[in-house]
Amino acid sequence: MLPDFLLNFTEYFQPLNLFKYITFRTIGALLTALLISFIFGGKIISLLKKMQKQGQPIRQDGPKNHIIFKTGTPTMGGLLILFAFTTSTLLWARLDNIYIWILLFVAISFGFVGLLDDWLKVSKMNSNGLKSYQKIIPQIFIAFTAAWLISENSPSDLHNSISIPFLKESILFLGIFYIPFTIIVIVGSSNAVNLTDGLDGLAIVPVMIAASSLAIIAYLAGNINFSDYLQINYIPGVGEIAVFLGAIIGAGLGFLWFNAPPAMVFMGDTGSLSLGGVIGVTASASRHELVLIIIGGVFVLEAISVIVQILSFKLTGKRIFRMAPLHHHFEQKGWAESTIVIRFWIIAVVLALIGLSTLKLR
Repeated sequence: MLPDFLLNFTEYFQPLNLFKYITFRTIGALLTALLISFIFGGKIISLLKKMQKQGQPIRQDGPKNHIIFKTGTPTMGGLLILFAFTTSTLLWARLDNIYIWILLFVAISFGFVGLLDDWLKVSKMNSNGLKSYQKIIPQIFIAFTAAWLISENSPSDLHNSISIPFLKESILFLGIFYIPFTIIVIVGSSNAVNLTDGLDGLAIVPVMIAASSLAIIAYLAGNINFSDYLQINYIPGVGEIAVFLGAIIGAGLGFLWFNAPPAMVFMGDTGSLSLGGVIGVTASASRHELVLIIIGGVFVLEAISVIVQILSFKLTGKRIFRMAPLHHHFEQKGWAESTIVIRFWIIAVVLALIGLSTLKLR
């Protein structure tokens, strides 16, 4: 909104040319989302507390200390994140960019699915919200729409194709399998972040780390000079995604202020499904879906731990982990919550650096 309006007056005031630059607008979006979080965070949390007299229902089969220390904490804090980054994006991004609208569509739609799930849990005072199929079916439909839009707006040489890491300007043509593959990336990413959101601050920091890495990748892929130098596939317009991700980082920092141990609010499915979906869309739009497996390695490990646990129990009657997702396994082993969270953050940073190194190791 701001660049679309203010760039009309650059001949009268030269400093307005700053709004041409993605880097400037990304920083602006980050700081704006952070400020919005600080201004409205306390008010939104107070409102959520009034609406949720007993807070988020805690799993009875979960770690016992959660029942002691986390009971009464409100959920749906994802509303604060959504409000902050959506408002900031609308202010700082170029609204004639299709990728911005795809991301907003996925973020808000996935957030709405998560909101319904959170509301059912709170209203019924039960840790079970929507049934699995009631969550997955709308997610697939939303992801299909996003995948189709990404495919239709791709450069002709990348249509229905994905990039191969470590190889120069290499692509793998998927044809009719491109949309199903992209749906898996988006839905899988969304639910992986959702599974990770189990301890104070555990999910939001890796989300910000992944968003920072993907913002760099999107910016480079959307710049013809940098993409040529790094020998990655050039995708016109995808650099604008960095502005959106800047807003995500700012909203995440603002939310962490209130979510740091002991958490005043949980993001709930409202936030985790939305943020995970955004990460999946960004990786798909920039054609770095396979690199996302590295950058989002913490989320991947959490999701795999659940899958392995279920398969092992069904096939052998035995559990590999003391409890799944993986962070609960370490809780059951006696690790302090802060120890688990910080160590997962460290792993997320290391994996992000490895993922970024694929840009040059070709």
